[in-house]
Amino acid sequence: MCGITGILTSSEEAAKYFDAIKSATLALHHRGPDSYGSFANYNALLGHTRLSIIDTSHASDQPFYSADGRFVIVYNGEIFNFKELRENLIKKGIVFQTDGDTEVLLQLYINEDAQFLEKINGFFAFAIYDNVQKSLFVARDRFGIKPLFYYWDGRRFIFASEMKALLKYPFEKKIDTVSLVEYLQLNYVPAPNSMIEGVKKFPVGNWLKMNYTDLKLSFTPFCKEPYFSGCEDKKITYDAAVRKFYNLLEDAVQKRLIADVPVGTFLSGGLDSSAITALAALHKKDIMSFSIGYKENPLFDETHYAELASKKIGTSHHTFKLDNNDLFSELHNILGTLGEPFGDSSAIPMYILSKKTRQYVKVSLSGDGSDELMGGYNKHMAEYKLRTSPYLKAVSNSVAPFFKSMPHSRNTFTGNKIRQLIRLSEGAKLNTRERYWEWASIANATKAFSLINTKNENFEKQFEERKNTHLAALDENFNSLLYTDVKLVLQNDMLVKVDLMSMANSLEVRVPFMDYRLVQFLFSLPSEYKIEGGVQKRILRDAMAHLLPPEIIARKKQGFEVPLLKWFKTELRDSIESLWLGDDYIESQGIFDVNQVKALKKQLYSSNPKDAVAQVWGLIAFQHWYKRNIE
Repeated sequence: MCGITGILTSSEEAAKYFDAIKSATLALHHRGPDSYGSFANYNALLGHTRLSIIDTSHASDQPFYSADGRFVIVYNGEIFNFKELRENLIKKGIVFQTDGDTEVLLQLYINEDAQFLEKINGFFAFAIYDNVQKSLFVARDRFGIKPLFYYWDGRRFIFASEMKALLKYPFEKKIDTVSLVEYLQLNYVPAPNSMIEGVKKFPVGNWLKMNYTDLKLSFTPFCKEPYFSGCEDKKITYDAAVRKFYNLLEDAVQKRLIADVPVGTFLSGGLDSSAITALAALHKKDIMSFSIGYKENPLFDETHYAELASKKIGTSHHTFKLDNNDLFSELHNILGTLGEPFGDSSAIPMYILSKKTRQYVKVSLSGDGSDELMGGYNKHMAEYKLRTSPYLKAVSNSVAPFFKSMPHSRNTFTGNKIRQLIRLSEGAKLNTRERYWEWASIANATKAFSLINTKNENFEKQFEERKNTHLAALDENFNSLLYTDVKLVLQNDMLVKVDLMSMANSLEVRVPFMDYRLVQFLFSLPSEYKIEGGVQKRILRDAMAHLLPPEIIARKKQGFEVPLLKWFKTELRDSIESLWLGDDYIESQGIFDVNQVKALKKQLYSSNPKDAVAQVWGLIAFQHWYKRNIE
């Protein structure tokens, strides 16, 4: 796992970007503290920071060159089937100088061009420069597990693993107002756009090749999308599907244990992480597992379940008990990791878990992806019940007015249940696509639009066009809802959070549920194999029943809430009023409507904050990023 950056110019003026690429590479140091390297010629520069996982010798440091010096690669990721691919190349007469996957990746490109990408099982973002053709080849994995940002203006193609590195290069940094509205609704900016005009996210499952004499931007997909409406295999029985699912997941886990450094697992005590840990323990005895608990809020503390699972599985378990001070002490460090505004507050515990875990291992497996693939979220069950319970819509609408007047927010058990009921009744009035967007958002469009101070005449039209693109696959097939979650929530929120927070602590996190073979298989199954009746992630529960305690198999999903409201009313109140959301600063900044921000703060400090907590946290994340990277 590493950090990469580089530039290809249309003229022989790369030298003038030496200082920029040095700064950009240093900005990625946390992603790869083990070595630092660069490549330069007249029209291209490459930078790399390495977190050594496979073949930890300096022979695999990057930029890595082919034996004849023609090709040079910078690469971020892991190829889990690299040994099999290496053996096939050896049979063709290829001689290897290292034992790592970087050289395998480079040789595959040299010998097979872009066609080799279909063979890769792993996650990656990489660039290969050809010193003869003076061309650049860039590719990103199927699901965007590894990040890659780029800027292109016809004269320069610039790329980096994180936006904070990309912003070190000289180009105009202007806020994309439509992206800002998307962010205010979702608390993240969906691909392919970013918060900066002209900066994009490299499309997942695609490659591009450009020559310095013609910097044409043309992406080519190397894999098929895992879902299209009506693609389900109706012939496979449920029992056969459970067996195949188990075998695929076990193999995915086994492949992700390959490393030349210590490997552990995140173990929250939920079904997903417990499943991954149980399968890992079958192939790696005494594997270490890690969880965090919350001393001051037992409602959200899962450590009892984590320890129960660990005892059953037989791991060497480490529990980190946190209090409010532990969480608060890392707040500014976490905000400082953001290369782009990111408002998901669950990044806070993820950062701390990664930091604690890194003291013991260099690689950890996680259960991310399971909820999106198999219907594990509350919104999935709500959607399922609306579709299958004819009276639910009428009942929810009749009781909702009574609950709307009551305090509701995420910060208490009762308040959260009331919040969920209100959202259910509001969503029930909408069509499928509008309901999905409403439930994916922390604020409705009216609130988000009102917060923006400046809007061009095409503003709302551009927003609707983007929104329709995000929801293009969504129809009445329940699998289309799960697929939309993979494309929108998983790729832009969950995977981003894990990558940012783990790599900020130089920890590589691997996600077995995102093995492309498993994803393709799950989308080939009827939706009732995943969610039916009152059972979510049905196929996972049945596949793992023989390895996990019944208490884990039966558990519902539980999030890790952070005491943001308490901080906003105490330790952070001065910073909110004088630094991030102060009236004078909002006026001078010119981005947000000062009166709407005032109204949001008033709601935040009222007895009924509703979703103002999440909205204010999103604004804080934006303002902190803006001050550090734009001002």
